[in-house]
Amino acid sequence: MAIRLEVWGDYALFSRPEMKVERVSYDVMTPSAARGMLESLFWHPGMCWRVDRIRVCKPIRFSNIRRNEVKSTVPARSVRTVMERGTGELYLCTADDIQRRASMVLRDVHYIIEAHFDMTDKAAPGDNPGKFQDIVKRRIRKGQCYHQMYFGCREFPARFRMCEELPTCPPELTGEKDLGWMLYDMDYSDPAHITPRFFRAVLRDGVLEIPAWDSEEVRG
Repeated sequence: MAIRLEVWGDYALFSRPEMKVERVSYDVMTPSAARGMLESLFWHPGMCWRVDRIRVCKPIRFSNIRRNEVKSTVPARSVRTVMERGTGELYLCTADDIQRRASMVLRDVHYIIEAHFDMTDKAAPGDNPGKFQDIVKRRIRKGQCYHQMYFGCREFPARFRMCEELPTCPPELTGEKDLGWMLYDMDYSDPAHITPRFFRAVLRDGVLEIPAWDSEEVRG
């Protein structure tokens, strides 16, 4: 069952994993980010979202900003210790852990996510594609979602609506552009060894075609 979701916002940050200190965004939304937006719209154990393509509706523009980030996390060992002892502190003091980092983000972003979903073995007897299709379309038209959609980081919210008509490709994006290796998604098939998977991203006339998860184009 195919779905077209139009999303747009002021800023986006789809972080490249190879950048260790300063955050640098990919040129285009990643498939995993698109999947996350679809799941915030509607998620059910009886279905699995598959992103088919991402259409870029506006020219790719970057901007440099500085953001406050928390540099620490609460260690799991500390959590276990507090649970065993019954006393302790499980919080971070932002005044001590805040640090400013530069980020290269996308600005004035606008995409159309084209996706479909497959039924899973966890579907109930009464579940079927038509039922889920109706639920998803109804939620889009009413502007309903489980949590606020965002472009990579929660401080960059996204607005959304049903895509009724595909826009024309911006003149700046005509032709073919090799975006290099892009994160596809995380492989959760082995919970003990969760690994990232990548694919060679090529933007053709503003359209990023997403290969099938089990295709040879997707590599670990």
